[in-house]
Amino acid sequence: MTIRHLDHLLNPTSVAVFGASDRVGSVGATVWHNLKATFRGTLYPVNPKRTSLDDVPVFRCAADLPGAPDLAVLCTPPATVPTLIAELGALGTRAVVIVTAGLSAAQKQAALDAARPHLLRLLGPNCIGLLSPHLGLNASFAHIGAAPGELAFVSQSGALVTAMLDWAQGRAIGFSHMVSIGEHCDVDFGDLLDYLASDARTRAILLYMESVQSPRKFMSAARAAARNKPVIVVKAGRAGNGVKAAMSHTGAMTGADVVFDAALRRAGMLRVDTLQDLFTAAETLARFRGNRSPVLSIMTNGGGAGVMAADAAAMNNVSLAELDPALVRRLDAVLPSNWSRANPLDIIGDAPVERYVATLTALLADESAGAVLFLHSPTAIVPSSDIAHACAPLVLAAPGRVMSCWLGSAAVAEARTCFEAAGAADYPTPEEAVRAFAMLQTYHRNQEVLMEAPSASENPVPDHAKARACVDAARAQGREWLTEGEAKDVLAAYGVPVVRTVTVAPNAADAARCATEVGFPVALKIVSPDITHKSDVGGVRLGLADVATVERAAADMLDAVRQARPQARITGFSVQVMARRPHAQELIVGASIDPLFGPVILFGQGGTAVEVMADRAVALPPLNRSLARDLVSRTRVARLLAGFRDHPPVHAEALHDVLIAVSQMLADLPHLVELDINPLWADETGVLALDARIRLASAPMAGADRFAIRPYPTEWEQVVTWSGRDVLLRPIRPEDEAQHLRFIQRLDPEDIRMRIFQTRRELPRSELARLTQIDYDREMAFIAEAIDAHGQPETLGVARTVRDPDNTEAEFAISVRSDLKTQGLGRLLMDHLIRHAQAAGTPRLVGWVLRENRAMLTLAADLGFVRGDDEGKEHGEVRLVKALG
Repeated sequence: MTIRHLDHLLNPTSVAVFGASDRVGSVGATVWHNLKATFRGTLYPVNPKRTSLDDVPVFRCAADLPGAPDLAVLCTPPATVPTLIAELGALGTRAVVIVTAGLSAAQKQAALDAARPHLLRLLGPNCIGLLSPHLGLNASFAHIGAAPGELAFVSQSGALVTAMLDWAQGRAIGFSHMVSIGEHCDVDFGDLLDYLASDARTRAILLYMESVQSPRKFMSAARAAARNKPVIVVKAGRAGNGVKAAMSHTGAMTGADVVFDAALRRAGMLRVDTLQDLFTAAETLARFRGNRSPVLSIMTNGGGAGVMAADAAAMNNVSLAELDPALVRRLDAVLPSNWSRANPLDIIGDAPVERYVATLTALLADESAGAVLFLHSPTAIVPSSDIAHACAPLVLAAPGRVMSCWLGSAAVAEARTCFEAAGAADYPTPEEAVRAFAMLQTYHRNQEVLMEAPSASENPVPDHAKARACVDAARAQGREWLTEGEAKDVLAAYGVPVVRTVTVAPNAADAARCATEVGFPVALKIVSPDITHKSDVGGVRLGLADVATVERAAADMLDAVRQARPQARITGFSVQVMARRPHAQELIVGASIDPLFGPVILFGQGGTAVEVMADRAVALPPLNRSLARDLVSRTRVARLLAGFRDHPPVHAEALHDVLIAVSQMLADLPHLVELDINPLWADETGVLALDARIRLASAPMAGADRFAIRPYPTEWEQVVTWSGRDVLLRPIRPEDEAQHLRFIQRLDPEDIRMRIFQTRRELPRSELARLTQIDYDREMAFIAEAIDAHGQPETLGVARTVRDPDNTEAEFAISVRSDLKTQGLGRLLMDHLIRHAQAAGTPRLVGWVLRENRAMLTLAADLGFVRGDDEGKEHGEVRLVKALG
């Protein structure tokens, strides 16, 4: 289940309270009194031991109720919960809040079993309840209610709900919904994100999370929600219980929290570290949400406060605005001669009201000044309240431009209230204000990465047979690790350049003979299924220049390894050409399996000190070039890769394509559980893998089905013949953005009107990204692609579906290039789309078509669509329905 019946939970017209009471201090009494005080709907108290409560008749049981309440709140002992849910489901109730704590695993399962036949939704158990202030609904045992507003807060901790309520009341911040999910046996974060993403009353979503149970469902819901509105997360458990010992560098360097952080980033959400940061984010979103300025101007009457703010900006990577010469001249006319003439703008401690007004006016008139942080320390020269009242109209006239920090307490209380009423985002310290601005920038950057159109990878088509042969050979022999040669063969099969490597028997003569064949100088490495990190046991020698040196190194290596690891099985030497790339940077690219989110990819600074340097970033596959570039940018080594002194920038696209290749390996090779390419050399000419290791599992742990984000579904590619041309029907990709824009530009205005019921001249960049960057788990868009006269691919038509979160139906849409209509292409696309919807288990396809669109209505009828009962009135459209059972 997902959003089904959540409207009964969050927007009920009637509520029954089981266990309602007037016993002081009881949960039932608190829930009842909270609801009785403010709820504008119908209330039913239920308690077999009472006949009335606050002059309201009390019902003995569910069967006595005059009708089915939209929502029931259970404040009864654990043993009663499953039976009550069964009774309520039979009555017709579709949502229940289980406030009760202490349910056993068996009781929770019994509650779910009782709810399932009726599609009844369960919130909890062991939760504080929920609030929907626009209804006056406080179905919780919180100590206070909430004011109506535009923020939604969902928490696994009931205590944090009450803390947020208390904090918000003091700052006059309201909420659309507040939900404590408790042990979330049914309704979880994914369900609520889906609901709140389309909730008109909610402008931003705040989450306190401790765990996720359904990662793919969560990621789909999170990505959809974060594209619609800001989602801010504080996630407990950063430290965890430590990282378990792992045999690869990648395994040791990817902890659960690092992966969770990568998941939130990939979804486009903003993660904050503490509850204070969550409160700060709430303040920022409530009052400063629309600001997208990349720079900050600091206005202060005290040099010390300005310096503190500037220091905070440096630590949080916030850029201070460079003052435009025209702005400086304007400020010169209104400020004393000894003003700072730089950012921060120190207007001097003796500033009268007029100086504040003139300075703020000048800053707000200059767009290059960006956001303005108004810092004030109280003085005896002029009351802070006078300054605030004089400047408040300027703040009100420039929404989303001004952040404020009135340093102090009682002396600035009125000023702070005045600025907040004018819409300024206010913070207690300069550091907190700057950190809030940094959070906002991070959120916008996450969104920009999601919307960026990637260029196409230049990786060749993988040699799947070669890669799988290496894996199958190792598994047939019962080996967990591929040899270095096999690992490099797998990389080569996916287009990753590797240094030539030959494996020989474990004797000095064979090693020397092989070195002569491949050419000196060479590197010599021990080969053993029991030794993962060869350099740790003296198993690596570099730069061997002749036969004698190789023979001596081989003999010494055998002695050293046998002494360090006497039980290790030595099966040979690997001999490889010594590559020479003086400008190369040593990097690591790896992969491992997270127990929750599945396959993950790691990038960072490589070499033997990789774990000591701990310079790494993690991402969830699948990757494209934009996502790969973002992954690289989050490491310290990225600055070296950009070039320095006599080192030119590395070939970035070649590096990004290695990450994409590893992403594809994880999709194609389900037994791959750990991979290290270390070192991977990168320079201006490209990349080269010098060493690699791959570990396999006996049971599949990778593969596309185990990705937290469904990868590109190659199985839905099909070549068909149409009008004498080979046409590829395939899912759309993010890389198709430019090609898709060219397709749209070739549609006649009338065809566009038929498709979207209005005429449009331009398609916003954000909408184009949404059309090409789809979630394959919930949407599908098939394009018909052919090669044009210039040898380039072109889009001839597109058909798409968007499934509702419950997969009860999917809405379709189709467009064919205007010069290609009535030639059967639409039928090909629709047939392909229908097959996909059937495979996804969607019961029916629906669509809206204008009455005058005769061609589409005829095609739909031929495909088995029928007209629905509800016809649109606004544009004169017809609803078409096709059952897919």
